[in-house]
Amino acid sequence: MADHSRRAVLRGAALSAAAIPMGGTAPSPRKDPPITVGPDDPRYRSLVLRGYNRRFEGRPDQIRVVTSTRDVVRAVDDAVRTRRRVAVRSGGHGFENFVDDPAVRMLVDISTMTAVEYDERRDAFMVEAGATLGEIYRRLYLGWGVTIPGGTGSDVGAGGHITGGGYGALCRLHGLTVDHLYAVEVVVVGRSGKAKSVVATREPSDPHRELWWAHTGGGGGNFGIVTRYWFRSPTRSLPRPPATVLDFSLDWPWDDLDRDSFIRLLRNYGRWTERNSAPGSPGAALYGEFTLTTRPSETITLSGQVATDTGANRLLGDLVNALGHGVDVRPWRQTSTLPWLTAATKGWGGGPGPFHRIKIKSGLRRRGFTDRQLAVVHHHLTRSDYGHPYGHMFINTFGGRVNTVAPDATAVSHRDSMFIVGFLVGWDDPAEDARHLGWIRDLYRDVYADGGGGVPAGTADEGAYINYPDTDLADPKLNGSSTPWHALYYGANYTRLQQAKRRYDPHNVFHHALSIRPT
Repeated sequence: MADHSRRAVLRGAALSAAAIPMGGTAPSPRKDPPITVGPDDPRYRSLVLRGYNRRFEGRPDQIRVVTSTRDVVRAVDDAVRTRRRVAVRSGGHGFENFVDDPAVRMLVDISTMTAVEYDERRDAFMVEAGATLGEIYRRLYLGWGVTIPGGTGSDVGAGGHITGGGYGALCRLHGLTVDHLYAVEVVVVGRSGKAKSVVATREPSDPHRELWWAHTGGGGGNFGIVTRYWFRSPTRSLPRPPATVLDFSLDWPWDDLDRDSFIRLLRNYGRWTERNSAPGSPGAALYGEFTLTTRPSETITLSGQVATDTGANRLLGDLVNALGHGVDVRPWRQTSTLPWLTAATKGWGGGPGPFHRIKIKSGLRRRGFTDRQLAVVHHHLTRSDYGHPYGHMFINTFGGRVNTVAPDATAVSHRDSMFIVGFLVGWDDPAEDARHLGWIRDLYRDVYADGGGGVPAGTADEGAYINYPDTDLADPKLNGSSTPWHALYYGANYTRLQQAKRRYDPHNVFHHALSIRPT
């Protein structure tokens, strides 16, 4: 879109009758004063238990519910002055104890910071870090007809999702969320020990450009507290999503699948994805999540969506035919054509949380899994000694436009994969921790047995995804590969992230079990 046309669109659109006027810099909404909540406050439990994983529960001395960057600066200053470890929560979807750790004495809750505005001065869309993905999609699309290619969980908070890279149903067409990140505002603690806010942009002349780069996939909780993001694609305008998408679900009954048909089905999925993950290929318009749930469930399911303006029915038909090659079992197929915004905000079911104890592991894959690996997956999903319905593995399509960006252009070094893979289990009873942790660790170890029992960064594999954090990888007893955890998550970019850490958090105020080490 030409620049003058794009500006006309920006100025001509409106969110609603009460929308922000588009002719000038959007005024900031009125900010309420911050709220300090202690253990005796009836609101305390609601805020403490806002996390996604019941395995972990923090006990902070106080929770600061902030409404502005100034509030965050004051909260961090107070934490440093009183020697309290500080952490931040936006959407609350963290899988490990980075926030819900008893060692965290002050929790900064930014969930009320949800503004989404067009900032004319920066010619970019400003998103506060407490906004959820669903809120962002709705406001950007209704106001300006654009979006960011973020995740499929509409209640996930922007704060952590974006710092880890951010992928979702549009990533194969438009890249990662951070590929459209123009600037970030971060509250940091410098050598003086005083908190301050810094706005860092991707402009080559910006003296804080490395802080922007560190937030394009460097993970949350590493350098400071993000309060605002600005989005503007390198080509200036943000992506325009399709008007409608073909939403689909393919279910195969477990009763009809034996080991051989399971292996052939997943082998076919790998081969189809290998043929359809090149940047710009027609098949990149199809995004799928294959959820392989343990045998107590009735089916395994491939769900996803295809942009309808790309020959959606033909693409889906091609996928179904490819999956059925040599497989006698035919899936139960459900499809519906939905407005894009409906599909983007309806939420994708599957996975435990937020009321369960959870463990997750991940990997990025350059090709389909081998027959040996698929046999291992089948074995662990159908074990007679593990009749639990909330254990599963998911294999999500990746690649496409994601792989057009150089590995060092952003902090996301994984730019050569076609699958992003997760291993996930959830349960209720703390007394069963050892059983479920043992199952998922056994599955992970056996899938990656050729790499020593941990995901290797090698020919077929490209490491792990930091937004699915797994502290096992930092434990030599549990990471069987020869690749250290930081190389799995960050590849060759880790040294550069350490340099940013030394500059912007020299006292290591912001840290957790998988945080960037300053030295």
